[in-house]
Amino acid sequence: MTDHEPASPEAATPQEPDSGDGSDGLSEQDRAVLAFEARGWQRPGTKERAIREQLGLSPTRYYQLLGALLDDPAALRHDPVTVNRLRERRAARRAAR
Repeated sequence: MTDHEPASPEAATPQEPDSGDGSDGLSEQDRAVLAFEARGWQRPGTKERAIREQLGLSPTRYYQLLGALLDDPAALRHDPVTVNRLRERRAARRAAR
């Protein structure tokens, strides 16, 4: 291909989101945080202990990562139910202020 030839259509086609092979734009840690948050938690103390034990993160760092994921389109494609639920909860908290 020379500088004057157009790129092939295949080269310009974006990948399918979340093809299962890790090419969804999320790290392993990002996917683990979303999966962890998708579970139901009855008590905050239990959840915070599990964050440390299962993810190896402090609760503060976990919530920082989670907040960033809520604004990430790749996270929305990966787990739209969880991300939309958390976005709604965040919006309700902000509206209550």
